[in-house]
Amino acid sequence: MEAPVLVLNANFEPLNICDTRRALGLMLTGKAALIANGRGTIQTVSRSFPRPSIIRLEGMVQRPRPHVKLNRSEIFRRDNYTCQYCGKQGGNLTIDHILPRHLGGPHTWLNVITACGACNHRKGGRRLEESRMVLLHPAKEPPASALYLFGRHLRENVEWEPYLRGW
Repeated sequence: MEAPVLVLNANFEPLNICDTRRALGLMLTGKAALIANGRGTIQTVSRSFPRPSIIRLEGMVQRPRPHVKLNRSEIFRRDNYTCQYCGKQGGNLTIDHILPRHLGGPHTWLNVITACGACNHRKGGRRLEESRMVLLHPAKEPPASALYLFGRHLRENVEWEPYLRGW
């Protein structure tokens, strides 16, 4: 009952991910329709219900454009868990401000990157030019596409891919 279910808007735009229990509730109240059932059925005493993988809301939901929240895990995900100075992957990674905060650097997508401990220590509290270090990739805000937002679930839910790629 905790398996993720992709929720589509009435125009088939990916909206959210909910659990199976919530999806069944939406389907039983007539607020959503089953699009894909790739998980078998749920058997009760008197009825059997399909275990949804993708549902579509019956009414259109207006919402603001999504954006990726600026937090530690999303910074690591954007930078592919790689130090942006030396290219070392995994290990003991930290967050570094390109222009240090004490020098007026903002805490924004364009000013934060992933760095290994050694590179972060080498750069210290200096500007990038002062430390004579270069970035492997420029810092930028990740796309707020459905594939980026919900893509981490694709490995277990391959049937979602056509709905995520279109948006």
